[in-house]
Amino acid sequence: MQITWFGHSAFALEHKGRRVLVDPFLTGNPVFEGEGAGDADAKFAAAIRGATDIVITHGHSDHIGDSLRIAKETGATIFCNWDLGQWLLHKWEAMATGRPLAIEMMNSGGRVEHDGVSIRLVRADHSAGVWEDGIFQTLGSANGVILNIPGAPIVYHMGDTDIFAGMGLIEELHRPDIVIVPIGDRFTMGPSTAALAVRRFFPRSKAVIPCHFRTFGALTGTVEEFRRELGPLGTHLLEPVPHEPVRFSIA
Repeated sequence: MQITWFGHSAFALEHKGRRVLVDPFLTGNPVFEGEGAGDADAKFAAAIRGATDIVITHGHSDHIGDSLRIAKETGATIFCNWDLGQWLLHKWEAMATGRPLAIEMMNSGGRVEHDGVSIRLVRADHSAGVWEDGIFQTLGSANGVILNIPGAPIVYHMGDTDIFAGMGLIEELHRPDIVIVPIGDRFTMGPSTAALAVRRFFPRSKAVIPCHFRTFGALTGTVEEFRRELGPLGTHLLEPVPHEPVRFSIA
């Protein structure tokens, strides 16, 4: 599996012709637009090229991101919770694309298998919603996602969340090989709590990737503090570099 970080919580997970974009907040993402070679348009085109699937963990604008634009340009299928999905369908109709939106709506605990790829939404402790026409609209619950592409490592993207005891059940049920963990603080776990979540619930994971940090000034958590708090599990930490893919395999 090849994993590319685009800043914030946005990732591309690629294996044997499947390219899954998770929380594709690209436009307006200063890490995505400001780092790596090329201008913003070229980076955008490279990031979405070949996209087959889009997974949105929850309905905040910095996670919905460019999902509808990407779906329009690539034909990728969107996976998200039901409430967010209904809102996206309404937005899609207003875009007048002339074709239906490819979307699979789910909810916590549910799994969809799409062309051999298994996507499951799991719990996250967070909120979800957007301001629209002066009204705040809630968009269902926040989620993490378990992504299983046959022959590739199992990935758990936590989304935006605090630590919760149910992470132990997520480990027991799904045994993720790669865990993507928010560390920015203020809106999610900070480095200390995120490290505790990994040490207590995911010590067997082969790789730990931090996310939701450095994008904006309010996100004060750092990779250095996260590594220190991980202790011996710091050897599992991968510090992502925007736009630079890394490869993982099942040992």
